[in-house]
Amino acid sequence: MNVPQHIAIILDGNGRWAKSKGMPRNYGHAQGSKNVERICEEAWRMGIKYLTVYAFSTENWNRPQSEVNALMALLRNYMKTCLKTAEKNDMKIRVIGNLAPLDDDIKSRIHELVESSKNNNGLNFTIALNYGSRDEMTRAVRRMAADCTAGKLAADVIDEKVFASYLDTCELPDPDLLIRTSGEQRLSNYLLWQLAYSEFYFTDVLWPDFTKEELVRAIEQYNSRDRRYGGVGEESGDV
Repeated sequence: MNVPQHIAIILDGNGRWAKSKGMPRNYGHAQGSKNVERICEEAWRMGIKYLTVYAFSTENWNRPQSEVNALMALLRNYMKTCLKTAEKNDMKIRVIGNLAPLDDDIKSRIHELVESSKNNNGLNFTIALNYGSRDEMTRAVRRMAADCTAGKLAADVIDEKVFASYLDTCELPDPDLLIRTSGEQRLSNYLLWQLAYSEFYFTDVLWPDFTKEELVRAIEQYNSRDRRYGGVGEESGDV
């Protein structure tokens, strides 16, 4: 089985999973975060080198304040757990997104996690936090414009490669496969630039129920597709 180098996942369905069990939405988010750890370990065992997950979007601030507060509390706890997991599994952690609005203690924990794991050689695990692709591209354009004004960048050399170097994901290869759980079939402002040539896999399985077996099914679907477009895989004369 040809294992994708980089898989991106939209972790969807935590709230519905909890509701189906008569539990509050926050319980679903907590179980979903535990499943992230399990899938990280399974992904690395399968030979996947990069895993990027959509943890909190720029639009999530519009949820009820009680849920947002609970998610931030969960994030604080997850940062502690992730620190131990990174050390145990030799994971290299990156966090992408606009971190400025987050509380100082969360930003401090993120910095600690990233710094402590930067020399690890296991799974490259990226957490998209307060992330929105349009916001990412807007921030990138602002930095490019500032560099042009400062004389650090000439406008006539800007191409796709230069633009990509200003994105949050500049250290990462583009995803080969996007997985979205819970039956929704949209990108929700996630990695719009980076997913231009990715394969998409949508499943009705809610995120807390997403297992190694479900991951294998997604990769099997990926393998069954004929990737014959420019820049990815083998090209053919057929159209």
